[in-house]
Amino acid sequence: MNKTIFEITKMDCPSEENLIRITLDGIPNIANLDFDIPNRKLTVFHSGEINQIEKSIIELNLGGKKLSTEPTDQTDFKENTNQKKLLWSVLLINFAFFIIEITTGVISKSMGLIADSLDMLADSFVYGISLFAVGGTLIKKKRIAKLAGYFQITLAIIGFVEVLRRFFGDEKLPDFSTMIIISIFALIANGICLYILQKSKSKEEAHMKASMIFTSNDVIINLGVIIAGILVNWLSSSKPDLIVGTIVFILVIQGAFRILKLSK
Repeated sequence: MNKTIFEITKMDCPSEENLIRITLDGIPNIANLDFDIPNRKLTVFHSGEINQIEKSIIELNLGGKKLSTEPTDQTDFKENTNQKKLLWSVLLINFAFFIIEITTGVISKSMGLIADSLDMLADSFVYGISLFAVGGTLIKKKRIAKLAGYFQITLAIIGFVEVLRRFFGDEKLPDFSTMIIISIFALIANGICLYILQKSKSKEEAHMKASMIFTSNDVIINLGVIIAGILVNWLSSSKPDLIVGTIVFILVIQGAFRILKLSK
């Protein structure tokens, strides 16, 4: 048995962890994957050569780089029997906030909230792929990934068109108070998701929960929408909301392309 450590610079939330798990699924010589999200490290326990594993990680374009490979005597890996339950929990939280944010975004005329709702939907897709494809074939997983990726891109393009329409049109100001309040609740929800996922980790890693929350892209997006809401009120302009919405739509499309890589 060998132990290979990878540095993955763009792995900053559990969504990327699930993408990596799905990508490496089906490689027969992998015995166990140990993720250290706060430090952007992945330890792969495997037999035989690392070439196929390394190639798959690099092709995800998450900044993957092999740091070291060494023999190990460890062969007893503790299975996480609660993984499916935990994935269901975070999926439901993310999907619930997708519904909440897209509804309040439409009502309050906030593109920031609508874009953030799609980011929540993107995370739901990743967790859903992990769940619904459990025990399924690799072809089934790839089909689900392709459908999810294209659907996500379609929604983001529609969002871009709406941003342009509002930028050049004469729209009412978005409701800044709704933007701020809903984003604060979404921020809390993301923190809860990260905490739930960390329950499957060892106690030694529990102290890293806080750093995970503050380095997560989802949390940064929530803060961006909150700041945009403040600027909308301060400047009496919808431009901050449109700018944040555009940035988030770009992140959503980047996530969609990562999902589509799984279908190749």
